[in-house]
Amino acid sequence: MSDLSGAMALLQLGDSFFPSGAASFSWGLETLRAEGHLARAGDVEAFLAGQIRLRWATFDRPVVLASHRAHGDLEVVAAVDREADAATLAREAREGGRRIGAALLRVHAGLGTPGAASYRDRVASGHAPGQLAAVQGLAGFGCGLSESATCALSAYGVGVAIVSAALRVGLLGHLDGQRILSRCRPLAVEVAAGPPAGIESLHAYTPMAEIAMMRHEVGTGRLFAN
Repeated sequence: MSDLSGAMALLQLGDSFFPSGAASFSWGLETLRAEGHLARAGDVEAFLAGQIRLRWATFDRPVVLASHRAHGDLEVVAAVDREADAATLAREAREGGRRIGAALLRVHAGLGTPGAASYRDRVASGHAPGQLAAVQGLAGFGCGLSESATCALSAYGVGVAIVSAALRVGLLGHLDGQRILSRCRPLAVEVAAGPPAGIESLHAYTPMAEIAMMRHEVGTGRLFAN
């Protein structure tokens, strides 16, 4: 894939116009806003930085890389996928990851991305859970993206999902959102430059977000699925 083609693929796949399904989830941010734990743009920036450093770097990124490095071997992808599913202890986060993964698989199957339709069949038959990070790695490889480009797409997706949710619950404006994404970019680059954790040692420490996701289902006036 040429540099220009790769850049255009990243722009398409990372665009909020791309129907990934991520816009339905706030990953606990809606509840944190309602309970007063997040009140301003600076709080959102800190929340996003925590998600990048304490979850994406040590959990999502290793799964994305392991799935990409399977080079289209669906048995290997499924093993990585099951490990990610088992390591996601909070039910709300686990189910959210499956639902967004299924939505992403559906789009890539429709686009004809190599491996997507066959893997979607595996998920439908219960042979794999279809966690988002595993699907991202599979789809990135199928689209001809490099490991680094696929990780960049995954990290950017975390940022866009959180900033988009913050916009929709009135925590910040569009310019604030772009500032947050710009300021958090060096952090994502920094953590992506280090060696990834092994798939057997996935870990994350974002208890505030996970508890908020658990509490979300008893909230009122909800915009998001979690």
